[in-house]
Amino acid sequence: MDINRRNLLRGAVAGAAGTALGGGLLAAGAKADANAATPASPLAPELVPFHGVHQAGIVGPTPQQRYSTHVAFDVTAAKKTDLVALFQTLTDRARFLTAGGVAPNLGVGAPPSDSDVLGPAIPSDGLSVTVSVGSSLFDDRYGLASAKPAGLVPMRSFPNDSLQPAVCHGDLLLQICANSPDTVHHALRDIAKHTRGGMQIKYRMDGFVSPPRPSGTPRNLMGFKDGISQPARSDDDQIVWVQPGAADPAWTVGGSYQVVRFIRMLVEFWDRVSINEQENMFGRRRDTGAPLDGAVETDTPNYAKDPKGTVIPVDSHIRVANPRTPETANSRILRRPYNYDNGVDQNGNMEAGLVFVCYQQDIKRQFEATQTRLIDEPLVDYIQPYGGGYFLALPGVRDTNDYYAKALLTA
Repeated sequence: MDINRRNLLRGAVAGAAGTALGGGLLAAGAKADANAATPASPLAPELVPFHGVHQAGIVGPTPQQRYSTHVAFDVTAAKKTDLVALFQTLTDRARFLTAGGVAPNLGVGAPPSDSDVLGPAIPSDGLSVTVSVGSSLFDDRYGLASAKPAGLVPMRSFPNDSLQPAVCHGDLLLQICANSPDTVHHALRDIAKHTRGGMQIKYRMDGFVSPPRPSGTPRNLMGFKDGISQPARSDDDQIVWVQPGAADPAWTVGGSYQVVRFIRMLVEFWDRVSINEQENMFGRRRDTGAPLDGAVETDTPNYAKDPKGTVIPVDSHIRVANPRTPETANSRILRRPYNYDNGVDQNGNMEAGLVFVCYQQDIKRQFEATQTRLIDEPLVDYIQPYGGGYFLALPGVRDTNDYYAKALLTA
């Protein structure tokens, strides 16, 4: 792309900056594995187990649900005992909502205990609630500074980002996913109602996963299959989960560092680009998802046979994100992306894009290393990262005597 066209696109984005988010695009960088978990079914199972060593909503075995919301909160609890009560309430509500059931009848003289958005009996509907904490929760309010995870810092701004403070960071993040959008809405509404005195919504982004078209990995709003190359589940302990003996405090074991990036796609400009140029920017065929040197989406690109980028350009997204070298093997990440469509901005341009979400053991070693390689890739002319943050997804709630962050708050 020439400089004049790049400046034109930048100017168009700047004119609509009041409605954009920020982050680093499709930065995958995972080892190709034909057995890797990708959304293979339009609906997750009805009931997603709540208790476990790890939280639900990060890895399988359940398929990725169709609908999501990522909601950041400012924690307003006055003191540590109130913070404990907040996490206990969060646990109680998430445990009930994910199981489904009938809300209690509080009598005709009291407000109803449930909104009835889902009817008198609440279905589980594949609901999962994933709770994460941001670095700002470890300030001097609650005496948690000494327990702060070693790698938890505010999200940095990369050279191609246009981060907007109103939609960045947060003390706490909820990722709520389900098979139906009204189930997501209901869960957020219920949790917000019960935690009003302890936390307040800072920003929110709803998302969705497109069904496979026609098969295989779902597509993003640029028309390309998104999330083809993922780690095998057998590699999760080396890629996703915080392990014992790491630099992080012991309470983080079983958790995972979470990166959330809101990335606007300049779809009107993208739709004017030739298919050849689009495919060269991604390094994959748009119709099949196959690498440009392959036949099907699960084929592993062979860069050794193409050192000069004759077939797969050396600056293509898949090649820069994951060069597949021994030196970059430890920067693989687990991606869990969602599309979003927020209508139009004040200039009449479509406001759509990607909720990029990834999980890893070490943000600096994995996500930031990958995103640094992607600086100034050709795709940056058609995307606008503008919001999100770095978080630590808490370890799982193991049983009915446990609650979110218990090990942190009782240490």
